[in-house]
Amino acid sequence: MARPAEPAMLRPAAILQRFDLVRLTRYGFASVAALAVDMGSFLLLLSLQVAAAPASAVGYSVGIVTHWLLSSRAVFTDTVAARGPQRTRQKALFVGSALVGLALTTLIVGAGDMAGLDPRIAKLAAIGVSFTATWLLRSKVVFRHID
Repeated sequence: MARPAEPAMLRPAAILQRFDLVRLTRYGFASVAALAVDMGSFLLLLSLQVAAAPASAVGYSVGIVTHWLLSSRAVFTDTVAARGPQRTRQKALFVGSALVGLALTTLIVGAGDMAGLDPRIAKLAAIGVSFTATWLLRSKVVFRHID
């Protein structure tokens, strides 16, 4: 007896598309690159005796610019708006999502530092929280598919 056809939603390609794993992977690589810029700036500022929270905020801000360039050119290429008001709106939403990540990062690093934690350890915790928050905002709001 022939096996029943596999439901479309259980096929590997459908699973990848449903969970957007390919895009998430590209987003992960873009995030690693932006994080390298962020962390490099953060560590440089710490070495210059800048306080941990402001150093974290500056590093994150430099990473924001890097992330927009990579996200709009390598991750969300099929949902980036053309020039004009929609593109401006997308950029504003992207900056808004980045500000959410910045606030989370600054609060976590600042709280960790005040609690006596090594700021680099606090920054690692902040990275995970910020990555999750910005991925959700960017994939579901900023660069959402409009069907």
